[in-house]
Amino acid sequence: MQVMQDSNSSGFNTNFNSSTMTPQVDFPHNGIPSNPIIASLTMTLGILFNVVALIILIKAYTRFRRRSKATFLLFASSLVVTDLTGHVVSGGLVLRRYSTANLTSQDGPTNPDSPCQFLGGCLVFFGLCPLFLGCAMAAERCLGVTNPLLHARLVTTARTKIALSMTWFLALCVALLPVFQLGDYTYQYPGTWCFIKVMDTNAKDLTFVMLFSGLALSSLALAFICNTISGLTLIRARLKKNSSSQRFSARSHDTEMVVQLVGIMVTSCICWSPLLIFSLMSAVHSYSESQLSEEVTRTYSKLMMTGVRMATWNQILDPWVYILLRRAILRKIYRITKNQASFKRSTLRSVRLDISSLHKLENIPAKKI
Repeated sequence: MQVMQDSNSSGFNTNFNSSTMTPQVDFPHNGIPSNPIIASLTMTLGILFNVVALIILIKAYTRFRRRSKATFLLFASSLVVTDLTGHVVSGGLVLRRYSTANLTSQDGPTNPDSPCQFLGGCLVFFGLCPLFLGCAMAAERCLGVTNPLLHARLVTTARTKIALSMTWFLALCVALLPVFQLGDYTYQYPGTWCFIKVMDTNAKDLTFVMLFSGLALSSLALAFICNTISGLTLIRARLKKNSSSQRFSARSHDTEMVVQLVGIMVTSCICWSPLLIFSLMSAVHSYSESQLSEEVTRTYSKLMMTGVRMATWNQILDPWVYILLRRAILRKIYRITKNQASFKRSTLRSVRLDISSLHKLENIPAKKI
C-alpha cells in the first residue's frame, strides 16, 4: 500500500515485510486491509441494482404524463444516476488502491496524495447528493399532497432541473472546501479509502466535519418532517368516504410516491447516520483531547470503518425502493394481506359457529329430560 499518513498526525506508518517486499499498513491497532473481493462484489451489486432501477424509472417517466408524477420521476432518476455514478467512481478508486498496493515503494509520500484528496471529495459529494435529493423530493411531495394548486403553479420541469443543479452545486461546494484550506481529507483505516480528517483535528477540521454532518442530518430530519406531514394528509384523505374516483386515483399515485420516499428516508437514516455520528464523535473528542490513547483511536477507527461500509450499502439498497415499492407490487401486497385477513376472519367465524352449534347439541338432551 502507499504510505497512509504521517505517524505523528494520524498514527499511521508503513512497514515492509523483508521476505516478500510487500508493503503493509500499520495502524494504531495493527489493522490489515480487508479483502478486495468484498469491495468488488459490493460495487458489482450496486451497479446492477441501480441500472435495473434506472430502467424502471425511465420507462415510467416516458409513459407517465401527469406533471406531479413526472417531477417525482425526474428527481428519482437523478438520484439513481447520482448513486450509480458515485458507486462507480468511488468503488473504482478503492479498487485501484488495492491493485496498486504491491506496486508502491517504501519511499512513497507520507501525506495524503491527489488520489486520496479526490476520493475524499467524491465520498463527501456523492454522500451529500442523495441526502439533499431525498430532502428535496420529500418537500416537493409534501407541497403536492397538502396544496396541489400551489404545487401546480410553482413546480415545473424547468424549475425542477434548476433545483437539481443547485443541489449538486451545493454538495460540490462542500466537497471542495479543503481546496480553500477549510478541513482536509486523509487516509482512513485500513488505508483503502479517504475521508474527512477526524483524528488529530484542529478548528478548521472540526468545522468541516460539523458542516458535513450537520447538513446531512438536517436533510434527514427535514425529509422526516415532510414525509410525516404527507403521510398524515393521505391517511386523513383516505378515511373520507366521499372522494371521487378521479381524486382517489390521484391519491393512489401520491401514496405510491410517499411510500417510496419513506423507504428512501429509512434506508438513508439506517445507512448514513452511523458514519455521520461517528465522524462527529471522533472529531469532537480528538479536538477536545490533546492526545488520544491507543485504545480510543482503535475504537474510533473501527467505528469509522463500520460507518463507511453501512453508508456504501445505501447506494445498493436505494434502487430496491423503486423496484419493490411500485404501485403494482404494493397492490399485490395489499391484496395478499387483505385475502389473508379475510381468510382468518372466516376461519374464526366458522370455528365460533361450530362451537355454538356443539353447545346447542349438548343442551338438547337436557331439555328433553
